[in-house]
Amino acid sequence: MHKKIILASGSPRRKTLLEWAEVSFEVIVQPTNESYPAGLAIEEVPVYIARQKAVAVASGLSGNEIVIAADTVVVLGDEIIGKPTSKEDAMLILSKLSGATHRVITGVVILDGNHETAFADSTTVHFHVLTAEQIEFYVDKYKPYDKAGAYAIQEWIGVVGIKSVEGDFYNVMGLPVSRVMQALQQMS
Repeated sequence: MHKKIILASGSPRRKTLLEWAEVSFEVIVQPTNESYPAGLAIEEVPVYIARQKAVAVASGLSGNEIVIAADTVVVLGDEIIGKPTSKEDAMLILSKLSGATHRVITGVVILDGNHETAFADSTTVHFHVLTAEQIEFYVDKYKPYDKAGAYAIQEWIGVVGIKSVEGDFYNVMGLPVSRVMQALQQMS
């Protein structure tokens, strides 16, 4: 791979996952509107937002770079659960996820000049029933306000609260890195 790779995300978790894959890249982030059209299928929402992020960053580059952007949503039933806005909101979200099964969908858009590769990866997560004390401990200690669904699977709550995962564990962290690597290999 001879082109410079740009990660269009400020997520420390996505950065770590690409580093683990030993990808040489730099991070460039542009403020992006994360709203989406009403009526968009749930699986399309994170791809749509990732595309907005990728285009915003690519528009300021020479076109000789590969831009990787991603967006992750947590879906309980038919409801997209975003990032919590407060301690109370985080506790409410985790109370909803407690004892339930939800999906984590990460949309990825990779721009290479005028060529776009886009996909969504879905992972099913089963939570144990969490006590109010466990939820409050997690929120107070880990402050998951920048995380969709108010949790990070690689933190305490993932070790204690998650019963099982069906699909790509790293997708729940925010990037289906093996699919990203496959897409990059196909581009070279």
